[in-house]
Amino acid sequence: MVRNNEQRYRITGDIDPRSFWLATTPSVVQLEMPFVCTEAGALYGREHFVTGRLSKDSYLLIYTFGGAGYFTQANRTVTVNHGQALLMDCRMPQVYGTSATRGHWYHLWAHIEGAGVEAMARRLGVPKLMPITLSETRMRSHFELLFDKIKTESVENEERMGISVHTMLSELVMAVARTTDAPDDPVRLACVYAVDHLADPISVEDLAKAANVSSSYLTRLFRQSLGTSPHDYLLRQRISRAKQLLIETDEPIGSVARQVGFATESNFSYRFAKMCDITPSAYRKLRYGTA
Repeated sequence: MVRNNEQRYRITGDIDPRSFWLATTPSVVQLEMPFVCTEAGALYGREHFVTGRLSKDSYLLIYTFGGAGYFTQANRTVTVNHGQALLMDCRMPQVYGTSATRGHWYHLWAHIEGAGVEAMARRLGVPKLMPITLSETRMRSHFELLFDKIKTESVENEERMGISVHTMLSELVMAVARTTDAPDDPVRLACVYAVDHLADPISVEDLAKAANVSSSYLTRLFRQSLGTSPHDYLLRQRISRAKQLLIETDEPIGSVARQVGFATESNFSYRFAKMCDITPSAYRKLRYGTA
């Protein structure tokens, strides 16, 4: 993604003092990560709150927890009600603000970017504006982690933020998949099967069988929809799950490897290091001082 710092805004105040904005300048390492959060906050918009922007090199992820807001982009307007999330490409002109029917709009927001975000956005049909209903408890938890970790720059915080962004976008994708008019979509079937069988020694052929298509056809569909291969998607899901286990549990490395589908600890460590530029034990030690 080409970074462009030139941004022009049109903002009408009417914002409650409880609103806050947090930002960080991404490091070179962070900018190479697939899921990056550069800004985040909570906005308590009152009746006349409205924002207009010509362009910003990021995506905006919001979640409404009170009232309702509207988004207008490419001559289309949608309303995002209480309990709904939306992902928007900010590189296109946009206007958004408090819905006139509700009189207030309280929402959590984050500017995100990275190759993984791009792939998820394609899967969600962005730039199409699509409000998606999600659990408030889970979304608040992920946003609160962003608010906490964005304050201090460190590799640990960048990794934790990336995992939260990935998780939120995955929940959007899966919510859309559950309500899609095409329940037999091969990519959806393969993704669901992959996530449900991370501990099993599954292959691309197994994913294709679950999706009722050939391996070569599934690979083409993955490239078109997600910008990656089925093998890479499966591997990234396994490594993402492994990161969570390394952070949240004290399970031995070999046990973590088996829980995410690797037959041997050595193969797991090799794949983890190749993808993350750090070994699993060093990753855990970096965060907790334990091997």
